[in-house]
Amino acid sequence: MNKLFKALVYDKQVSLSVLDTTDLVNKAIKIHSLTGNSARLLGDLLTVCAYMSGCLKSEKGAVSITVKSPDGDGSASVSGDIDLHIRGYVDGSCRHTLKGGTLTVIKDDGFFRPFVGACEIGGDSVSRIMTDYFHQSEQIPTAVSVGVKLSEDGTCLAAGGIIMQLLPGTSRANMDRAEERMQAFIDPASVIEQYGADGVIRHFFEGEIDEKGLYLLHPDYICNCSRKKIEGVILPLGKQELLNICEEQGNVSVHCHYCNTDYTFDKDDILKLFDK
Repeated sequence: MNKLFKALVYDKQVSLSVLDTTDLVNKAIKIHSLTGNSARLLGDLLTVCAYMSGCLKSEKGAVSITVKSPDGDGSASVSGDIDLHIRGYVDGSCRHTLKGGTLTVIKDDGFFRPFVGACEIGGDSVSRIMTDYFHQSEQIPTAVSVGVKLSEDGTCLAAGGIIMQLLPGTSRANMDRAEERMQAFIDPASVIEQYGADGVIRHFFEGEIDEKGLYLLHPDYICNCSRKKIEGVILPLGKQELLNICEEQGNVSVHCHYCNTDYTFDKDDILKLFDK
């Protein structure tokens, strides 16, 4: 089961999140037939997205993270919501490497206009990229360490991460404690494989967490699309335009990249749609 633990540590001056997203990443691998670097890239982004979704406050809250290659030929995108329904996809040159390009984060907490942050990709790991993003775009000192460990047959053996964020007024001593502790998570997937998220809390932060302030959430790979939602997408095209497409192509087809599902509507479906 996927887990996201959230707590305050070091005199409640540092926010700690510990994630085990192994099952989530395995679902993504199966849905998109991912291997190697593409599985690791999407798995890391899904883990970060699970963390950021866990920080949303509004019932309408949502977050999306997109990386694009310098030449524009590749991209990877993930999104999540307040219910921790996480989904994503990767295509083009991003299936092979992540080097250069841009990162864009859109956060909508349902209150005002969405926050949009962007930065150039200066590293070749999601951990480095997201650490830079929080520093440059949100100006919040944040240490991000996420990872995916694959077996020889491509199954995800372990995935997850540890994220520590300094709160306003954090003392120098507690900054140093957080920085020193993060050194234990250079290979986060192996740590998650060995200890699990529960074990990380017990082994590395024993005595630092008030049990009453420890929260457990369960992110999962769930796409929010449905046939009914897709009907709402195609309706604005109008009855005649949709019938013309059916005449030319045999049906109207809409593909959801997140869950790799095709929704098709033939002529009878279109007529029924406008007779409702």
